[in-house]
Amino acid sequence: MQDEESLVRRAKQRDQAAFAQLYEEYFDKIYRYVALRIGDRMEAEDITQQVFLNAIQAISSFKWRGIPFSAWLFRIAHNRVVDYLRRKAKAATAPLDESLVASDDDPQLIAGQRLDIERLLSAARKLTPAQQEVISLRFAGELSIAQVAKIMGKSEGAVKALQHSAIVALRKALSVV
Repeated sequence: MQDEESLVRRAKQRDQAAFAQLYEEYFDKIYRYVALRIGDRMEAEDITQQVFLNAIQAISSFKWRGIPFSAWLFRIAHNRVVDYLRRKAKAATAPLDESLVASDDDPQLIAGQRLDIERLLSAARKLTPAQQEVISLRFAGELSIAQVAKIMGKSEGAVKALQHSAIVALRKALSVV
């Protein structure tokens, strides 16, 4: 990918090719982050598209302040997820995403995978919102500790501590049979 700063500068000048390149670079990471946070593949696709629509509409307001463009995109995604969850405001259940299960003919394997996914989603819902955010950004968004710290407005040490406590909590929840 070209220098991110020059790409953003071109996108701010309404260069469609530059924005398309930014879209291609970040779409999958934003999608995985959103999908992990809300647990619904179809809604995640819609929200991810909304993130990029918001980004293209507001890119002229983006300013370089030592924070990468991806942090700005993830902040938009975070806000869209929060809006979605507020609107949804339903019981703490998430539909099982059938696409996460391999299309294998072995019903026992499929049932085991579904159970694992349900257990993981259930365990993740028990985390604090900050822990959920760190896990989503680090593992679904594939961001570094430094990037997560900038997005969340926390120190790298705080992000490491949140990640550690989240992983410990997940292990504990998943080890209970």
